[in-house]
Amino acid sequence: MRRIDFVLSYVDDPSKEGEKKVERRKEFEINLMKSGLDVEIEDKKESEDGKTYFVKLHASWDVLCTYAEVLKIKLPIKKNDIPPSRENPLDYLFKPFRLPKDVMNPEPDYFTAPFNKQRQELFHIEDKDTFFTPSVRNRIVYYMLSRCLYGHEEETGKRKFGIKRLLNNNTYTAAYPLHDCQYWKKSPDKKCENERYTLYMEWARFIRFYKEQPLDLIRKYYGEKIGIYFAWLGFYTEMLFFAAVVGFLCFLYGCFTNDDNTWSDEVCNVDIGGKIIMCPLCDQECTYWTLNTTCESSKNSHLFDNVATLFFAIFMGIWVTLFLEFWKRRQAKLEYEWDLVDFEEEQQQLQLRPEYEAKCRNRKLNPVTQEMEPYLPLSSQFARFLLSGTTVLFWIALIIASIIAVIVYRLSVYAAFASLMKDAQGIKYIGAFFTPQMATSVTASCLNFAIIMILNYLYEKVAIWITDMEIPRTHLEYENRLTTKMFLFQFVNYYSSCFYVAFFKGKFVGHPPKYTYMFGHWRNEECDPGGCLIELTTQLTIVMAGKQIWGNIQEALVPWLLNWWGRRKAKSSPENLYCRWEQDSDLQCFGTLGLFYEYLEMVVQFGFITLFVASFPLAPLLALLNNILEIRVDAWKFTTQFRRPVAAKAHSIGAWQEILNAMAILSVVTNAFIVAFTSDMIPRLVYYYAYSEDGLSMEGYINNSLSVFNISDYDDKNKPFPNKNPDWFNETVYTTCRYRDYRYPPEHEKRYSHTMQFWHILAAKLAFIIIMEHVVFVVKFFVAWMIPDVPSEVKARVKREKYLTQKILHEYEIHKLKEQYEKPAYSSFRTELGSTERGVEILSDML
Repeated sequence: MRRIDFVLSYVDDPSKEGEKKVERRKEFEINLMKSGLDVEIEDKKESEDGKTYFVKLHASWDVLCTYAEVLKIKLPIKKNDIPPSRENPLDYLFKPFRLPKDVMNPEPDYFTAPFNKQRQELFHIEDKDTFFTPSVRNRIVYYMLSRCLYGHEEETGKRKFGIKRLLNNNTYTAAYPLHDCQYWKKSPDKKCENERYTLYMEWARFIRFYKEQPLDLIRKYYGEKIGIYFAWLGFYTEMLFFAAVVGFLCFLYGCFTNDDNTWSDEVCNVDIGGKIIMCPLCDQECTYWTLNTTCESSKNSHLFDNVATLFFAIFMGIWVTLFLEFWKRRQAKLEYEWDLVDFEEEQQQLQLRPEYEAKCRNRKLNPVTQEMEPYLPLSSQFARFLLSGTTVLFWIALIIASIIAVIVYRLSVYAAFASLMKDAQGIKYIGAFFTPQMATSVTASCLNFAIIMILNYLYEKVAIWITDMEIPRTHLEYENRLTTKMFLFQFVNYYSSCFYVAFFKGKFVGHPPKYTYMFGHWRNEECDPGGCLIELTTQLTIVMAGKQIWGNIQEALVPWLLNWWGRRKAKSSPENLYCRWEQDSDLQCFGTLGLFYEYLEMVVQFGFITLFVASFPLAPLLALLNNILEIRVDAWKFTTQFRRPVAAKAHSIGAWQEILNAMAILSVVTNAFIVAFTSDMIPRLVYYYAYSEDGLSMEGYINNSLSVFNISDYDDKNKPFPNKNPDWFNETVYTTCRYRDYRYPPEHEKRYSHTMQFWHILAAKLAFIIIMEHVVFVVKFFVAWMIPDVPSEVKARVKREKYLTQKILHEYEIHKLKEQYEKPAYSSFRTELGSTERGVEILSDML
């Protein structure tokens, strides 16, 4: 019984275009047979729906050998006899988290070499049916499919080829390799390894969330590219555990010290905060209010705005360096174990995109291979890059415009919320927790999240279109360009609102009555007396949690619903009539960019837990819980909801590594600025050490941090409408109001100018930023220098394996020479050279 290596499917098209599709399919399948593939077509009458044709492809031994040599696929030549590394004596502590050895190591470790069809006896071939694994077989067949000709353009005569183009024009509806069995039960075929079933039982079920991942089995079944993704995701999740523990401890510190928070007590005190009359936060519609109405938000702010926040910001700067450096070491180990050490050169030489070959009609001589190859002229490249760059900039400008629109929303609705909720301030729970500031922040964050999702959906299609238009030369170039475009957009889209709250809100409000207005109409927002940090926390929580929830719904629920809808008719058919290729056809297609979106989701999350972590120490904990679920959801999705992806090789996470490095550096800067300018830590420390009335005490801090304004100095456009004022307010009794700033009082000769304390605080903030950045950067670069990218053990094993492989190949050649030398045809040659040993020695020296 022949193995089905690949399946193509199509349906009849009664339109005029259908005749062209028939011709394309006929030409394509004839050329596939000419290239050596066995083609078997199953008529639509035999399919479950009575509409779909299935084309089953089989690659013979000779075809596999030929293309394994073309692709320089490394295959086993001898069992690896290098002693394994010493076991950790503490490994027994992790035994509950381990999987069985036959799952973790599904095949023995071999020395490998690029396959050579003429030297087949050199390779460890026990069974020709199993020598090439299913993932290698489907990779070879897909290589052939992507380069198979199916016609020429009528006007230009340009060749048309590749399964991708045939799928795009609906000549074929699907192209996929088969899963080896059902995920919920083993195959009755005794030769079947049932790897899909094993992956489901040991990896994809959520009850196994505490177990390690069977990375070698994932790599064997899905290929190195998917294997390296799950290795990175698992390692990232493991490292998140340490950040989550420290962040949670910092949060507990805020909880335990909340009762000792002097400035919050002053805000909540009826005799202090209850008697401080604050200036209106918007023009005319807003009224005067007492400071103690922000009691709860002030207490909540302390949970995140405390001394532990500073420690955690520094810790995360070091953590991110350790994560990236240890990942490089883990990646180097995987490169060795998965035979990817020399893969980069192969990638550059072999992965020319069929679209590049088809669209580039110009040819030039390759100085390395000395062969003519297609190329894109510089003038065409420049025009394409110019259009691409302009498109990206336009969409980034569109994001900025949407953020400005959200800011305008915040400014315009604040007055409405203040008016609506004026009567709710006396209600115990509503007035205490749901203030106008909080209502505005929450609704604006939800609106911003909706805009982010819509723009994401639209831009994804645009990014793919402009990357296709650039015609990248290799698959690696294509992925890197698309990665750069998508992440640049996502960076602005997801983080711009957080940057606004962290670094702009409340910083440019002016002072009464000289307020600053956006577009001369909307008065800029002010921060709560407790600071803008709690609003940044709210913004971060909504966007981060919302994205994770929405992402899991998209990843798990949507494919399940689509598959359920597609299989609903098949439930009435017996399983022996509902063939494997039909079952797999009803599954969802993973797509060439499926893994790209998985990386993008995790890297955006990485930005949330590093760039703004000083405002929300619980962010790593949320990310950890999400990732534990994410690993199992992705595993479940791969094994149960998607067709088997075509195996692909990758030796690293690609351009994402550089993006993570850049974000790690930027995170030090952003967190230093958040601690300095968004939180109130620096002003409190300056007051504690320099301006405290009782000496090293925080008593009186609230009164010190609020400036005085004479109500009579208000302009008519700023002054509240008389009917908006609360019943307790009387202008004859209350002649002044307070606002958040450090300015001289109205009776001072420098009235409403900045006090010396303001400049002391500003100098302290700038000094803090410089000191923190330098300290963290020095520690980061020292740690990076101390930790080598490749473990010394791996370096030694790579050199040892190369040496032994060369030795094996050399001994093989000597053996072949000896066999040739002993043949009768070489009798005269032996007479001239003397003994057999002497002849072999001379020939081996020549070799």
